[in-house]
Amino acid sequence: MFGVFVEYLHSKGTFTEADITLIRSRGMVRQLRRRQLLLRQGEVWKHYAFVCEGCLKSYFVDDKGVERIMRFSPEHWWAGDRQSITCGLPSVINIEALEDSILVMFTRDDFNFLLEELPEMKKMAETLLNRSLMAANNRIQAAISLSGEERYQQFAQLYPALIKRVPQHMIASYLGITPETLSRIRASLTRRKP
Repeated sequence: MFGVFVEYLHSKGTFTEADITLIRSRGMVRQLRRRQLLLRQGEVWKHYAFVCEGCLKSYFVDDKGVERIMRFSPEHWWAGDRQSITCGLPSVINIEALEDSILVMFTRDDFNFLLEELPEMKKMAETLLNRSLMAANNRIQAAISLSGEERYQQFAQLYPALIKRVPQHMIASYLGITPETLSRIRASLTRRKP
């Protein structure tokens, strides 16, 4: 499975065989079964995780016992809790496999070592961080300014594969609407199609 990560690296920058050998020496492959937790709320997150196969969800349970999904991480996405790993704080989220999944993981120290040793890795990480921040800002803006229907349409446009892959009640949770509202939205959109 490390080959999937190597292909990803080559799509993001110019890495030599020596670079790949060094990266491989610092990474580890981990398999998760469907519904297995990668991170439990209250634990300190200590890894950077790249999804080679499968899909994860990051979520918390609110004070009413309702699951609130913050993020999906399908293949070629990173998963984790940046606040926990950066600040050493207990995580406020859980990360769970939606499907059997295979990850390439790096400890914080190993990842930081790679960033120091490999300028191309550092450049890639900075680009990913910037994109992640922009996506978070876009999500906040959408949550504040768009209707449930508009948020769903935006989600469907940005992540068409997830619409078919992730259960509708989880998409509803991610969008901040009820499953019943999502059903009505989908039915309304289907009726409006030419």
